[in-house]
Amino acid sequence: MADSAAPNPPLTQARSLRPVAFGADPAGERLARIRRSPHFADGVFQNPDNPEGPRARPSGSRLDFAKRYFQKEARRRRRPAGPIPLHPTTAEDLARPPADGLRLTWMGHSSVLAEIDGRRVLFDPVWGRRCSPFSFAGPKRLHDVPLPLTSLGTVDVVVISHDHYDHLDLPTIRALASTDTVFAVPLGVGAHLERWGVPSDRLHELDWWESTRVGDLRLTATPARHFCGRGLRNQQHTLWASWVAESPSGHRVFHSGDTGYFPGFRDIGAEHGPFDATMIQIGAYSEYWPDIHMTPAEGVRAHLDLQGGNPHGVMLPIHWATFTLAPHPWDEPGEGTLAACAEAGARAALPLPGEPFEPTAEEVPSAPWWRTVARVRASTPGPAAEARTAAPADAPGAAAAHRAEPSGKAAESPG
Repeated sequence: MADSAAPNPPLTQARSLRPVAFGADPAGERLARIRRSPHFADGVFQNPDNPEGPRARPSGSRLDFAKRYFQKEARRRRRPAGPIPLHPTTAEDLARPPADGLRLTWMGHSSVLAEIDGRRVLFDPVWGRRCSPFSFAGPKRLHDVPLPLTSLGTVDVVVISHDHYDHLDLPTIRALASTDTVFAVPLGVGAHLERWGVPSDRLHELDWWESTRVGDLRLTATPARHFCGRGLRNQQHTLWASWVAESPSGHRVFHSGDTGYFPGFRDIGAEHGPFDATMIQIGAYSEYWPDIHMTPAEGVRAHLDLQGGNPHGVMLPIHWATFTLAPHPWDEPGEGTLAACAEAGARAALPLPGEPFEPTAEEVPSAPWWRTVARVRASTPGPAAEARTAAPADAPGAAAAHRAEPSGKAAESPG
């Protein structure tokens, strides 16, 4: 006869001991749905057009990478010489509706507030000081958050591209979970959010090419080439995605999440484009992981693919100038985007963090603001001066850096 006071099964014990920032593994019907996905095979999610498997392997040795990454001059160039300027946007500015119904505000890295015909979509919100499971180590912000979350006003839906720390931030999600917003996430990511307090009835969990509606706004999860993982083990049981948001009036925007370049951008554009604006990852690239992050030139190529080969709409470069996640100089993605857009005849918006702009307007922010920063020397310590170089948060093999107990401390905005 079983003892009624017997301890919990090992699986339950392990789950209770797992650091909360690691999230949770999919189980039950969620795991069954994952296993039914046409993109899940051999026990893992598979990348599109990638015969080598679900996770791109780094080219070159770890020793070669370490020598380059920690070289003194290279480290210096990965941080701005002075404070990164922020646009002085206020809650009142965001309360005024955009003239044409569409407005984007880049909040740094991949975080973008998209206002689309009366609906507010917040992509990949990260308001924490570090993209890390703990507060004392890991990549630290190069600039403050432009606005506190409470100044954004009502957010109708939070859209998450994948579960890496620089895109899915525990304190930010917990703050948003206390509001009435709903969450649209790739398949499997909902397990993390439920553990952090998001009710299941506020989750829209999608496979690639599946759509959901938030009011009259249609959201579609579309393919990307990347990988996933937050804890000690990366089981590839959570999907990664890019996203399309479309309104009944015809406004369309695309958010790339993290991805390597792949021919599928043309398919996304053919199905959902052309777009008024594309938000394209152009930072944290390296020859050591060429298949999971795009260079600026590849990002512009993806933008054109999404537009049917034509220089339609505006490209907003994202995933740069906020966290140091790769060996390249901090401002190189901006320069590379300018050059690639000029060569291709594409139109880029280059706002300061926190600067709203309307993609359909005659003029969009286009000044290379980072050049002024690069010429200035910081006179007082701040986020730029304090930022420590750390191993890339989502580079292959970086999960080993996330093995300490995370802090539960929330930081709505640093500093």
